[in-house]
Formats: sequence, structure tokens, C-alpha cells
Amino acid sequence: MRVISTEELEQALGAIALEQPRVVASGNHAAPRALLDALERSRERYRLFMLAAPAPLPAREGVIFETPFVGPGMRGAGERLDYLPMRLSLVPRLFATIRAPDVVLLHTSTPRGGKVSLGIEVNVLVAAIERVRARGGLVVAALNPRMPYTFGDSELDEELIDLAIEVEEELASPASGGGNAQADQIAELVSQMIEDESTLQLGIGQIPDATLRALADRRGLAIWSEMISDGVMALERHGSLDRATPIVCSFLFGSQEFYEWVAENPRLRMARTETTNDPARISAHRRMVSINSALAVDLRDQAGASHINGRLYSGFGGQPDFTVGALHSPGGNAIIALRSWHEKSDSSTIVPRLADPVTSFQHSAVITEQGCAQIFGRSQRAQARLIIEHAAHPDAREWLREESASMGLGATTPTPTA
Repeated sequence: MRVISTEELEQALGAIALEQPRVVASGNHAAPRALLDALERSRERYRLFMLAAPAPLPAREGVIFETPFVGPGMRGAGERLDYLPMRLSLVPRLFATIRAPDVVLLHTSTPRGGKVSLGIEVNVLVAAIERVRARGGLVVAALNPRMPYTFGDSELDEELIDLAIEVEEELASPASGGGNAQADQIAELVSQMIEDESTLQLGIGQIPDATLRALADRRGLAIWSEMISDGVMALERHGSLDRATPIVCSFLFGSQEFYEWVAENPRLRMARTETTNDPARISAHRRMVSINSALAVDLRDQAGASHINGRLYSGFGGQPDFTVGALHSPGGNAIIALRSWHEKSDSSTIVPRLADPVTSFQHSAVITEQGCAQIFGRSQRAQARLIIEHAAHPDAREWLREESASMGLGATTPTPTA
């Protein structure tokens, strides 16, 4: 690894002998801003691959975005966005085949003992680095003393990095949503499906945060998740987690206190996406409980989390991987948790049939603030009835019963489930 100036980096990036190199960069809250700015100043044309890319990103001709999970920085890019509809666990295979990267831009810790750490974001980056090294491409790091040094697949030998610049910038944190009565209601229902000694996967947001708060009295829990945030730190402090089992995730973000907690924490093991999101590895865990949300759920128990009214919003993410893995775990459950009513659009989140792409299906339960629809193993008619009577908002139920009847899924009035 050779530490250089920003000006020298711009020269190196500008000298790449490709008309439109494919650049993979750290995403989420680990975006390497200084490197992205240098890239923009040095290249007229390039393809930028990031997961959940934050804003702002260049909005101009010559820059093509690529991602299987759209973030604010790429959302609304129109024809300049190449959305890749695929499970995150398969992205490393993508790099090894038809979309091989030419450059990788990393946001890392400062060196320690001949290594740096990817800190809060591992994800698909290790696979990208391996592919670029095999092809003779370029690996660049922004060395930031504020990036927490984490262990596991996040640790890289310095020799894997060609060039580096030194930066010092505070890591971004998600905006705090605070408490919410509906989220607390949903969390209480979700928590009733989680026993002691379960293994958990949760995302980010009010409902996952509330669910973790509701689990403070559990004991022997384990974490095997695509991502974690402050709620896991709170569980650890409550004594809810099994101290003999490492906390495993692929990326993380949260408060500044959380970043201090993860730094050099021997309990935390960062793992590459093809490890955390492998359905076979997920299913091997005890009482694996996957808790995900959706933008809408239909009467056939299909969950949509990637599109809103035909417009791309995010992507499949890890939801399909964890839903399948949890359902194959002994004693496992795959839960979809969401509010029954979308306030901004003044519409039901339970719909007769999804018009947008399906993210996952065949769940153990659909849970809203209205109740819990236990649907695994039920007939399609029973599924529809349970979702209407136990998960849908009361204002939508009569409409849903009528639509259910027209679809051949049930009568227009509530009937016993079977």
C-alpha cells in the first residue's frame, strides 16, 4: 500500500486505460466521499457500483449507476441506473462473471500491524477486491482514524491495497425515528414468536428497533444478520445475548456511541455477504428467526419490498436469503412485520394482489399492529382469510373480502380458518 496525495490519486484514476471502468465502492454509511470526489474529478465516464448508495452522487451523463439495492443517491436516476434484480448473496458471482470490477474504492481504518479494517461495511467488498486483484485492477483506500477497527472478514492485509489517501471524517449515522406506538404494538406481537436461545436477523427501522427492545428479558439469544445497529448493543448490555456465540453481521450503522462499541470488540465478527446470506448457513442456526418488513403484502402471502406503484425503490436485499434460511432452520420462523396502513398514501399495505415484483413469499406469519396472521402450512384460502382478519386494517377488510372472493380465495364474510 502506497499512501499518496489526492492530486496523485486523481492522476492515477485518470490514467486507467479504459473508456468506462467499472468502479465498486463502499456503500451505506461507509461511502468513501473523498475517493468518489476524486473519481468524479478525474474521469469523464465510469460505471459506479454501490449498495444502498447515499446521496449526493453525480447526476450527469457519462456516469452509469449499477446496483442490486438502490439507495437515495441512485434513486430516481432513470436511464442512468442499471438495476440488477438479484439476491445479495449472489453478487460475488456477478463480479466473477459478467460484471467484473476494474477499480475498488474502500473506506477503511488506519493501519494496525500490517492490516486495515473495512470497519462498518464488508458486504460484497471482499469479493470485489479478490476479483480486481486477479484481473490486475486497482484497489484504493481512504484511511480514516474514525473508522472503527472491526474483526473478521473486514481485516485486510495492506498488500491488498495499491493506493491510499489519508482522511479524517466522522461516520454518518441514520436519523433517529424515536418511539412509535404502532411499532411497539407490532414488536410485542413479534416478540411472542421469539423464544430464549433463538438466533435473530433484523433490519433497520422503528419496527426492528422496537422488537429488540421487547426482547430485553430473553436469554441466550444469538445474532446472525446481514446488518445490525444500536438495538444489538442494547441487548448485549441487558445480558440477553449468549456470550459464547459471536455477533455476526456483514455491515452495520448507528449512533456514534454504537461505533465506539463495535471498535475492536472481540464479540463482533464481520463476515462477507456470501457467508451471512447463504441460506444453508442461515438454516444451520438454532431457532433462526428472520424479521423483515415490506411495502405491501398480498392475500397470497407475497411480500413486496422493492417497488412502490411500479417505481423502483430499493431491491430484494437479503430478504429472500433469510426467509428461505429461517424456514429451513429447526424451530425457525420467517416473519413479515409492517404497519397495516400507509399514512402518506392513505392506503392499505395489505392488498389483494401485488402488481410490483415479489421480494419473498411463504412466510411463517404476517404481523401488523392489528394482529398476527399465522399462515405457514395453511391453504391459500385460509391464508387470505387470516391475513384479512388478523393483519389488515379494519377500513380495508370489506374491500379485501370482496377481492378475495373474486380471486377464488374465500367468501365475502369472515369464516373460520382451516
